[in-house]
Amino acid sequence: MSTSADPLAALWRPPALMGVVLGGEALAAILALAPTHGGERLVHFGLASLGIQWVALGTLCALFLLRRPLGRLPPLRLAWACLALFLLMSLLVAAAAWSVLVMTANAEGTRTGFLLRMLGLALVVGLIGLLAYQNYWRSRQWAVRAKQLELEALQARIRPHFLFNTLNTGAALVHAQPDAAERVLLDLADLFRSALRGPQQIPLAEELALTRRYLDIEALRFGPRLQLDWQVPEQLPAVEVPSLSIQPLAENAIRHGIERLPQGGRVDAQVRVEGGWIEIRIANDLPDDADGPRGHAVGLASARERVQAMTAARGRVEAGVEHGRYVARMSLPL
Repeated sequence: MSTSADPLAALWRPPALMGVVLGGEALAAILALAPTHGGERLVHFGLASLGIQWVALGTLCALFLLRRPLGRLPPLRLAWACLALFLLMSLLVAAAAWSVLVMTANAEGTRTGFLLRMLGLALVVGLIGLLAYQNYWRSRQWAVRAKQLELEALQARIRPHFLFNTLNTGAALVHAQPDAAERVLLDLADLFRSALRGPQQIPLAEELALTRRYLDIEALRFGPRLQLDWQVPEQLPAVEVPSLSIQPLAENAIRHGIERLPQGGRVDAQVRVEGGWIEIRIANDLPDDADGPRGHAVGLASARERVQAMTAARGRVEAGVEHGRYVARMSLPL
């Protein structure tokens, strides 16, 4: 799974691919405008464009095929590995171009001289590209860090909600159901432990276990008013999620759905794996006059921002009313 810490992840996005293509065309135009080409500028532009696009797109394909071993390299070695791959692809395309020139009797000079000129040009372009990407990556890291600080502030607003609600539930059960109160306090200890760990990533199974503990606590508080349909497979993929990202979705289902229904309602929790994605779905009943949750939806906003930061904007957190029920979905790439 691509994370925000993967420098190669940004290369597969449409804006980056479009930038590579347009940058190649700009370089071809510059080469075609060189004074040595005389009146055959369009021909030279077409040939330069063809060669440059072969090099650029071929390098991107090679990087994609080698993304797993390259992803294990430290950033500095990764940069030099990408440059070496770019130079190798340039050399192969230049050798193929020389063969075509020889067959069409348009070759000038020696094969070695032609390859050295093309390799020198590729080295200059590659170094400029590395410098530009280094600046881009540094600015992106600063942006991610700034967003992380915002998310920590959001978490500080989220935690008191469910922690204090849980304390109230335990206090209400101390005299009437001491065994249940003890279970609530044990679950509360796990929730406190997760909250105090900070905004880190944890395995999906652990986050779902915390969410189940929270729902069990609320089931004690609401009694028969809360019906829980828990459809989570025993074996889950080895996927990590932001800590306390699914639990707030379940809390929203309780606070903005079940609490507002005098007769109570049902909360569904489902996990599905399909097509290289895993989807976590939390759904709840709504009052007849409701069109969604009230309040500021801080938990939903926090989950969305942290999932996007963790997955380089590939993951999604969406919510809305479907068939009279409020549904929150978290989708993560495997």
